[in-house]
Parts: sequence; C-alpha cells; structure tokens
Amino acid sequence: MGEKGPLNWRRILVWPKGRLRTVLIGVGCFVLVPYVLIFFYAIPFVRPVSTLMLADLALLRGYDRQWVDLEDISPNLVRAVMMSEDGQYCFHAGVDWGQMRGVVTDALDGEATRGASTIPMQTAKNLFLWNGRSFLRKALELPLAMFADGIWSKRRTMEIYLNVAEWGPGIYGIEAASRYYFKVPASKLSLRQATLLAVSLPNPILRKASKPTRNMSRLAPLIERRVRTSGDYVTCIYG
Repeated sequence: MGEKGPLNWRRILVWPKGRLRTVLIGVGCFVLVPYVLIFFYAIPFVRPVSTLMLADLALLRGYDRQWVDLEDISPNLVRAVMMSEDGQYCFHAGVDWGQMRGVVTDALDGEATRGASTIPMQTAKNLFLWNGRSFLRKALELPLAMFADGIWSKRRTMEIYLNVAEWGPGIYGIEAASRYYFKVPASKLSLRQATLLAVSLPNPILRKASKPTRNMSRLAPLIERRVRTSGDYVTCIYG
C-alpha cells in the first residue's frame, strides 16, 4: 500500500458553506417556528398536539386524546391542577421568578432542587420541546412560556394544557384520562377524582389516579383543602 498523504485538517474542520447554511436554517426554524405557532394556537377552534403525541404517531403507537373545551371540564379539576401545579398561575407572566430564584439558590447551595415549572412553562414544553432536564431545554422553555402568556389568555393556556398533558402511556388530555381512570367525562369529575388526577401529573407513567400510591393518598387531601380555599387564586379562570 502506498503512503498516505498529510491530512488536510482545514478541509476537515471547516464545513462547506452550503452545509453550514442548511444547519443554520434548521436551527432557526426550530427556534422560531414555535413562536409562529403560538399565534396560530390562539385561535379558539385550533386543537394543538404535543411533541409526545407526534412521537407516538411516528412510532406507530397511536394515542387517545379527546379535545374538550374548558367550559366542559369540571371546575374541581381545573382548581386542583392549579393548586397542585401552579398556585400563582393567575398572578405571574408565564414564569414564577420567586420560585425560580429559590431553585437557583438551592442548586448553588448544593441542596436538592424542587420543581418550579409553571403551567405556561409545562404547556410550552409539551407543545414544542421534549421531556427530561437540561439547561438547553429550560433556556428555550422560559421565553416560550412568557411569549405564550402574553398572547394567550389564561383560560386558553389552561384549556390547551389540560388537553395536551400526559396522564399515562398514550393517554393525553383530561377527557381521555377521566374516562380511562374513572369512567366519567371530564365535566363530571368529583373533587376526590380531580385531586388524584392532579397529583399524578408529575409522574403520570408511574402514578395512576385510579390506584393511588401511599404518597398520592397523602397529597390528595392537601390539594383538596387548597381547592376549597382557592377563590382568590383562580380569578383569571373563574372571576
């Protein structure tokens, strides 16, 4: 075999302009398209789907989701989700900076961090991003949540969130979840059923509302008490 010539490192390290342009266009679309879709999703009759739903379709798994308007969802469920997931929902602009500062402080002190994702942040993540913790996802999620909060009403954000949230493998949206776990439509959920569904949201793959774990049974009464005294906290939904 003949000797190999010297490696052309410059050729290896420098991308062709066409390829670089393609990559930049792809990154730009990934970042900007969600902001365009936020305007589109503000239209009341549009029924968005989440990235997890699209992944299920791509993998030929399918999913169960039955869109339901906010007016047809039990107030018990709406209040339970707010009190469990985002107690300051009506008062922040997409991000609860007080909670976020607490998480950063805990992280810098080496302490275990608590969740600080608001409902707008979770909605942005469900619609446009991916599961799992990473600084990149959080950096994309924060401006999307604030932008969506400025475009959508609080009622619209809640409606979208409750219709795209995952409540189990292949189970998306509160209508499919309430029928699967309790055999009733979302409009008929009792307070107990609503709180069990709400406390299952942080880990819907392992937590089943119809078969609550010991931790879920402990949390549910706490959320029920918060729901009963939530009047001043839900004025943006039930003013």
